Amino acid sequence: MLVDTHCHLDASEFDADRPDVIRRARQAGVQGIVIPAVCRSNFQTVRDLAASLPGGAYALGIHPLYVPQADEDDLAALEDRLHAWRGDPRLVAIGEIGLDFFVPEVSAPALRVRQERFYTRQLDLARQFGLPVLLHVRKSQDVLLKHLRRRPPIGGIAHAFNGSAQQAGQFLGQGFALGVGGAMTFDRALQIRRLAAQMPATALVLETDAPDIPPAWLGRDAAGRPQSARNEPAEVARIADSLAALRAEPRDAVIAQCGRNAMRVLPKLEALLSSS
Repeated sequence: MLVDTHCHLDASEFDADRPDVIRRARQAGVQGIVIPAVCRSNFQTVRDLAASLPGGAYALGIHPLYVPQADEDDLAALEDRLHAWRGDPRLVAIGEIGLDFFVPEVSAPALRVRQERFYTRQLDLARQFGLPVLLHVRKSQDVLLKHLRRRPPIGGIAHAFNGSAQQAGQFLGQGFALGVGGAMTFDRALQIRRLAAQMPATALVLETDAPDIPPAWLGRDAAGRPQSARNEPAEVARIADSLAALRAEPRDAVIAQCGRNAMRVLPKLEALLSSS
């Protein structure tokens, strides 16, 4: 089953043609799309959007890049929504949460502390509501793992993973799968490609992070020059092709295994997709 486990389908980049984007994804064989929230203001939006499409699922959380503008009321609102919507079969995770120590605007020492506080509070909400997490992992693998190890296993997906093989193994040991997407399709992404090729088949899930992280075929113009391009969920089909080529495995087998992996780490997704 072809699943895009991380797609910001509510983003403004899709406002002009969202129905066409969804149609193209279905035509490409995409049967499930997980739409993570990034802040309090889009909790309702991602829920409504997920409910509007076959195989649509969503996650609720506060993204680390939105932490500087967030406050305790936002965490309280998140908990309230989780209480209110806990019976919704489309609510499959807490996310997108995590830590970003790459972007300078949120990486000052005080903001790192604030990011960690929001991250740990949301990990505790994941435990409280029995949901896995969609983790934003950027230059922050070891700190993310430190807080995960202090809690009973939560599991989920380490989105757009770009750490070492050792760190990958530690996330797997915590019940996570590793998200692979457009970055893997670039020849220069040696570490990501090596991990994608060498990790156990049970370790990986497919994603786009649309409209961001466009794959190589969208990131260059006809002359091979870099260009800014919008990613979309239909591209997860060609991302699967790239992963199959890297692993020297049949495409259908890779798609089937990644689909099973997604449903293993996001258990509510299995029930949703099997009934849709």
